[in-house]
Amino acid sequence: MSDIPANPPPAPPPGPAPNSRTDFRIGEEFGTARRNLPPAGIVLLCIAAVAVILGGFAYFNRAKPQGAGSIDFVNAVEVTGQNSTMVAITLTLRNSGKAPLWIHTLKAQLADAGGKTFDDEAASGVDFARYFQAFPALKENTQPALTPETKLLPGTEQKGTIIVNFPITKDAVDKRKSVTVTIQPYDQPLPVVLTR
Repeated sequence: MSDIPANPPPAPPPGPAPNSRTDFRIGEEFGTARRNLPPAGIVLLCIAAVAVILGGFAYFNRAKPQGAGSIDFVNAVEVTGQNSTMVAITLTLRNSGKAPLWIHTLKAQLADAGGKTFDDEAASGVDFARYFQAFPALKENTQPALTPETKLLPGTEQKGTIIVNFPITKDAVDKRKSVTVTIQPYDQPLPVVLTR
């Protein structure tokens, strides 16, 4: 014989339905900002702390020029009949960074006595001999050409000359307000700017 009962016992009959009602308030279920959010003072304090941290991080990690230097000599020779002047700018460039500095572009800007500016890119170093042959006075106080692709190791300095051409007279170059050389390295966001 088997131990399994033939018929399962019947389920108890359901009880009477409850007559009590609960009070349902929709406003309390979802809550209010005052009840669910932290106090405004704490929120403002946290926002100010995050702003100070981000500001400090941005300040101490801002981009800085990798090099420095000076403009040592400016020598100008007027090109007769063309209303332009060739200018040889001799400068010293120092790599003050921790990585090699590779020169990408060299540009010069001259501000005349009236404040008008003139820009030019440096001439190719290959042409220096030709320029010096045509204008011997241009060679005075010059160094070898400073050209793109020049590499300066960290902590080193290099003297060099660039030659530019501005569409003004030699007298205007001599009475200039300033001359600026901008050296843009390959892998740096900020250029090295030298002014005299």
